[in-house]
Amino acid sequence: MAELFESTEINGSVLRNRFVHSATNEGAANHDDGCVTERLLALREEVAKGGIGLLIPGNAYVSDEGKSRPGQLGVHSDDTIPGLSRMAEVVHRHGARIAVQLQHAGGNMYVPPASGYALGPSDLQLTDVPCRAMNEDDIARTVDDFARAAARAKAAGCDAVQLHGAHSYLLSQFLSPHFNRRNDEYGGSLENRARFPLRVLRAVRAAVGPHFPVMIKVNSDDFLEDGFALHDFVPLCLMLEREGIDAIEV
Repeated sequence: MAELFESTEINGSVLRNRFVHSATNEGAANHDDGCVTERLLALREEVAKGGIGLLIPGNAYVSDEGKSRPGQLGVHSDDTIPGLSRMAEVVHRHGARIAVQLQHAGGNMYVPPASGYALGPSDLQLTDVPCRAMNEDDIARTVDDFARAAARAKAAGCDAVQLHGAHSYLLSQFLSPHFNRRNDEYGGSLENRARFPLRVLRAVRAAVGPHFPVMIKVNSDDFLEDGFALHDFVPLCLMLEREGIDAIEV
């Protein structure tokens, strides 16, 4: 157990120990614009005080059309940078590092966007919000949304970003044959299903540079009969490693 208390490093970012606070949605951001609130600052400071090495706040939406629910943290606009900067300062004051988890809800959405429908790999109905299959323009725009969000997190003084590729949100939906029923270059084989998440990873890396930690959270198994499973997980991790991912949270 002693190793848990030893310092470690993720692509140049030194952590005081190996304890990581995994992202969980607090629902404490401003309901209208996703900006950091005093309540959210207090919650994050309390965790940082406890001696954690790396703190990952709850999933932050990268675009208005990717927001999952009210009170969710946002990184979709430059207006979110000052609040994220304050949160980074609070966490750093207590010796911890902070990563922003970049998320797009895909079809797993509870807040209808202006269009009235969600975007996902296929036509889905996961919530009360209908979901239509993304076309190439949607995919390109969303890749850019992730990249811009990552740049904002870095500009705010955060120490890393984490792509949310789990929990049946957008990146996870593309990876899972249960949700991804496409018959184009983004569907079918694991290589095709991973194409969109890997495009996102490359764009994020280009936005933040080679010496800024980029991580991902991914399911090892969807626990669905026709879902993403362990036999896909290891090959996916090897793809991510080849593309330069710095850490994988399972």
